[in-house]
Amino acid sequence: LMREILGMEAPLEVIVPCMIGPSYLSGERCPEALTRIRRAYQELSQNADVLLIGGACYPYAYTSCGLDDIALAKEWNSQVILVSKIKSDFSIDRALFFNRSLASAGVSLLGNIFNDIPRSLIAKAEGIYKPILEENGYRVLGLIPRRPEIASPTVKEYYEALGGEILAGKDNLGRLVEEVMIGAMTVESALTYFRRSADKAVILGGDRADVALAALETSTSVLILTGGLYPDVRVISRAQEKGVPLLLVPYDTYTTVEKVSHLTRRLRADDPTGIRISLENVEKYCQWEAIVEALR
Repeated sequence: LMREILGMEAPLEVIVPCMIGPSYLSGERCPEALTRIRRAYQELSQNADVLLIGGACYPYAYTSCGLDDIALAKEWNSQVILVSKIKSDFSIDRALFFNRSLASAGVSLLGNIFNDIPRSLIAKAEGIYKPILEENGYRVLGLIPRRPEIASPTVKEYYEALGGEILAGKDNLGRLVEEVMIGAMTVESALTYFRRSADKAVILGGDRADVALAALETSTSVLILTGGLYPDVRVISRAQEKGVPLLLVPYDTYTTVEKVSHLTRRLRADDPTGIRISLENVEKYCQWEAIVEALR
């Protein structure tokens, strides 16, 4: 994605010198990974005016082998922009803790960007969270509200995570999924339950034809049938008529919910709409001029 957007000519194995997962101490030896990262840094920085380094999932990740964000930022004398998601008041606590940790380590902290802020927390982020950071001497460079167009995963991403068989609606895998609902109720209460949410994924057993039909009468982005049980032909016909993707998976309902519970939207190089919205967010909600000025 970044290679295409930024027009980079370097090969991917240099841009991403190693992939490290949560069980990294059982895999590649840390000194070898650090050597590859340093080599990539030297190669890319030679002909670059600005070098952007993507941090780990948390600033403390990979501390045990010297690959944490703070250690690498100190080694290369990098300025740091801390990007945080806002979910609750604990989010500002975490951001403040990380800011203090970076400052204590002597790292140059350029500022903070709060990303993917839910609509219910936008005013609080502006009126409470931002002043708290500024009162502690830390700069806020952006407050980016959540945009469902890029925050919500698509039906295609659900299909990629679950596999299975598409029984209907193959042409609508680009639909957004903003919420997941479980079809475990009686058919009498199904319609009332499903009408509470729009653009949802409904997960239910393949033998619950009555509940599946009720879900198809509401705003449903995808119907996920579990247990490998083929549905009644009426369900397939109605889903095809409504253009709703119908996905049959071999897992039980609980396992299916577990597999999609942490699913998030990932921008792709072939997603011009998502890229355009992301750029709009930066231009509108971030002090990008201050960032460019600091890099000079």
